[in-house]
Amino acid sequence: MSERLNAVRRALADAPADRVVECLAEAVAKEYGDGDLELLLVDYRLAALLPLFGGPPVTRPGDPAWRCYDHQAEVTAGRTGYLPVTARGERMGVLRLSPLPSAELERAELAEIATLLGHELQAAGAGTDRYTVAARTRRLTLAAEMQWELLPGRSRVGPEFSLSGQLEPAYAVRGDGFDWAEHDGRLFITVLNGMGEGVGAALLTSLAINALRNARRAGLALADQAALADQAIFAQHRGEAHVEAMLLELDLTTGELTTVDSGSPRMMVLRVGEVLEQPLDAQFPLGMFESSDYEQRTRRLTAGDRLLIVSDGVAEAGGEAGRYGDAALHRFVRRTGALAPLQAVRSLLGDLRAFVSSDLEDDAVAVCLDWTGPGH
Repeated sequence: MSERLNAVRRALADAPADRVVECLAEAVAKEYGDGDLELLLVDYRLAALLPLFGGPPVTRPGDPAWRCYDHQAEVTAGRTGYLPVTARGERMGVLRLSPLPSAELERAELAEIATLLGHELQAAGAGTDRYTVAARTRRLTLAAEMQWELLPGRSRVGPEFSLSGQLEPAYAVRGDGFDWAEHDGRLFITVLNGMGEGVGAALLTSLAINALRNARRAGLALADQAALADQAIFAQHRGEAHVEAMLLELDLTTGELTTVDSGSPRMMVLRVGEVLEQPLDAQFPLGMFESSDYEQRTRRLTAGDRLLIVSDGVAEAGGEAGRYGDAALHRFVRRTGALAPLQAVRSLLGDLRAFVSSDLEDDAVAVCLDWTGPGH
């Protein structure tokens, strides 16, 4: 590692949580020459890149900043360069530099610095609200604030998979949510739809997610995770509130997929351009009865499969032309097959907003997983 790259790394590590980007700008100017440096943060809706230091948001899809974000690669426009700010697959935004050095080594080091910035922003988030607030185009409802705090992120990449999820209406979501975790060669994914409105729905989903995490971290089997969450929700609400959920466990080596379906989220597989519905044995929603037994089912994915899980708020969304519907959903899944999972869920929910011509009235969640198979 070069001395100047080390110097920038030290400056990032020593920076106060709320001044990470300012300290980075000073270090880059000192080591690589004076210029303008700006961080563009992607907003909650995945529809705008917002400059941290102020200025108009970037919303035009063909803008160089969006091309950098979507393709996760350096993009240049004249003497200005754009570098993806990403940590472990979580896409936070874009670093804009002007002028971008012409030397290949310097550009490679700056690309590494943009990745270092992503990791530092994740660490700094525990100590400041600055970057969280800067990624908003408007105030979140209290229920939405609670829901976003529950999420594990919006995208994740591993050697055998690429994964993403998104909620709508992003600034006013209530009871829908998702969770995931990777451990010991297995990927766990949960998609939830909590009943009710406002803070009550958010509290219900929060209880469900934390009960499922508690069971997962105790090493329980998938069916037992559902049973523990079921008991926790019933103990709190005595059957007056429940959560529909889908629990998945994927063996990243073999592609064996274990499922527990306790409600409305539906699952589709895109395989070689064909959308295959994956009917599951629907069991009682979590918390509906005092004691419910859950059974898990297994099936096997094929390397290259895309798994898409959506809540009922997607196909049931209504506009002037009627329901969005299954046919439109299948067409869109096929059409976005070449996109990365984050682009796919972003495009799907954007298409849904365009269909209803406004924010969604009902919550919608979409989670997209590409399983590439071992050794990819």
